Amino acid sequence: MKSVPLLLASFCLLLCSCQSAYYGAMEKFGVHKRDILVDRVEEAREAQEEAKEQFESAFEEFLAVSEVDVSELKAVYDRLQAAFNESEAKAKAVRSRIKAIDEVSKALFKEWEGELEQYTSPELRAVSAEQLESTQKLSKNLIQAMDGAAAKMDPVLNAFRDQVLFLKHNLNAQAIAALNKTSLALREEVEVLIKQMEASIDEANAFVAQMRS
Repeated sequence: MKSVPLLLASFCLLLCSCQSAYYGAMEKFGVHKRDILVDRVEEAREAQEEAKEQFESAFEEFLAVSEVDVSELKAVYDRLQAAFNESEAKAKAVRSRIKAIDEVSKALFKEWEGELEQYTSPELRAVSAEQLESTQKLSKNLIQAMDGAAAKMDPVLNAFRDQVLFLKHNLNAQAIAALNKTSLALREEVEVLIKQMEASIDEANAFVAQMRS
């Protein structure tokens, strides 16, 4: 039986070969890594916008618990569970999009660095190398901004999950009081998350504009 490290190495090699085959196939249709990178950044931006709206909507749902009658708590629990599930799904989509950006950017920069050696003009090589460095910095800043926003989703999701579980186990007036208190305390974390997601979306817009200029 293969060892775990060997299996992981085999999987990584297979994944890399699949990605290389995908990029190669796309280039035959005139779609280059640069184009794929821009598309993925746009997809990540859209995923973040959707996640931002979902977290805002879910938070409003949690705040509304304090305004319902005890007899309605079961229906409220169902709504909160659905809101939490949707928030978790949106967060997962954001992380997936960030990973896709990281993968194609690494492939693009590796290819770009290799192609610098093909220049016969030192002047053009220098300009291209400068463009590469600038694009790498933009990509790094973008991924850092997206990773930072994604990290802020975890404490909010954990708080949402706690409230859903607490309401599930305590469908009574005490639950309303407790959830109202924790929801108000969560407001600052949600506001910080939204601001970071907006900053990350701005980074994505700047990146796309730069790549298309």
